[in-house]
Amino acid sequence: MKGLHESVALFLWPAGFLALCLGGRIFERDKMLNPRRMISRASFVILTGLLGLPAIAQDFCGGVGAEGKWIGGTAEASDISVAGDHREQIALVLGSAPYIALFSLSAPMDVRLEAAGRAGSDTIIELFDSNGASLAFDDDSGGGFDSRLELPLSSGTYCLRVENYEDTPMSAFVRVGRPEHEPLTDGIASADNSSNSVAIGEGCGDGFSQELQLGLPGVGAVIDVPAWSFSLPVPTAVSITAENEDADPQITLYSADGAYIDENDDAVGLNSRLDVRQPLAAGEYCIEMQALSDEFAPVTVTVSEYDPDAAMMAMYDQGISAPPLDGSYPIVDLGVLQTRMRKDVQNTDTATWYTVTVEQTGLLLVEAISVNFEGDPEMRVFDDFGREIAYNDDFGSGYDSQIAVRLNAGTYMVALREVNTGAQAFTRLLMELFVPAQ
Repeated sequence: MKGLHESVALFLWPAGFLALCLGGRIFERDKMLNPRRMISRASFVILTGLLGLPAIAQDFCGGVGAEGKWIGGTAEASDISVAGDHREQIALVLGSAPYIALFSLSAPMDVRLEAAGRAGSDTIIELFDSNGASLAFDDDSGGGFDSRLELPLSSGTYCLRVENYEDTPMSAFVRVGRPEHEPLTDGIASADNSSNSVAIGEGCGDGFSQELQLGLPGVGAVIDVPAWSFSLPVPTAVSITAENEDADPQITLYSADGAYIDENDDAVGLNSRLDVRQPLAAGEYCIEMQALSDEFAPVTVTVSEYDPDAAMMAMYDQGISAPPLDGSYPIVDLGVLQTRMRKDVQNTDTATWYTVTVEQTGLLLVEAISVNFEGDPEMRVFDDFGREIAYNDDFGSGYDSQIAVRLNAGTYMVALREVNTGAQAFTRLLMELFVPAQ
């Protein structure tokens, strides 16, 4: 193994080198696999493209949009604020390699973002701002398996990430436009996956909802309580949670007149959490409920005042946002990775964070293997600034995880956790560094 680490011939780098290191195995690099897809997956990325670019590339959206394409063909034609009509492209999604559409706004305004898969494909979309922060996520709000987001945005550059729920290759139409432009999808009001849905524009009228008090949970099965209402006496930023993984709840927030605000599915395992960080105006609001699994299972719904510190801590615990390296959050320092490092841990659904330092450019291979096949680990890798650069849940034909990513010298963070809420499993964490021959 020493010869492999230290004297791989230069002509093998980069594509052949990875094939040698991994024995021809294919790997995933996926940020948004949904935990409820508990099936084996096999994915691929274009190896030369991955190894030919620095892991810390941040051309657009903090690096999220490094491989993005302008939705209008050019940057100038992709300014939706001044576009005469919507902008549309056909997206090609290659397994876990997503499609990224870039667009900009020269002035603040409402926008509509849509993706419609061809041949019955199930699209997922996520919106990122110019710093790489995730602003919104959607699965099926376009109706059927199509995706749709409608929200106000400030001026700036944005990245729209498009993926296939099934994690297989697909093509899809992607459209970005203003509310007055022709929509690509029918919208959630036409979806037939919830007979109890509150149609857009109806709000919480016609006896659909039960009332919630701020800070006090309400419990009800979606079949019985398809919507909850709450009121705000003063402008307030809120957090909304819906909990019961047997139901797999999805929540959508509307104003009293039926205007769409935001939605969430699977923020914490199969449970939902929606943080509305900008204060909502005083008034009445409606939470539409959907159960993606069991509509007869009771769901606990809570509306509370948004606590930014608690929200950040929850993201650290889930391993989806990197904590600061100032000692305020527990992080295990693994020191300098020379060639190979192994650590056995008790993995839980709360992420354990590690830092590792690499002293020269190379290929980092990280594996999380569940001992006795009892667990389902997932991993994320971040740079020291907190930018996510790699993710994996299920590698190959099992539930173990593997990440292979080219890194420059520096300190990196690795988050390891169990996918399933409440799960615990002994897990073997392996890190290996492969460097090019000098």
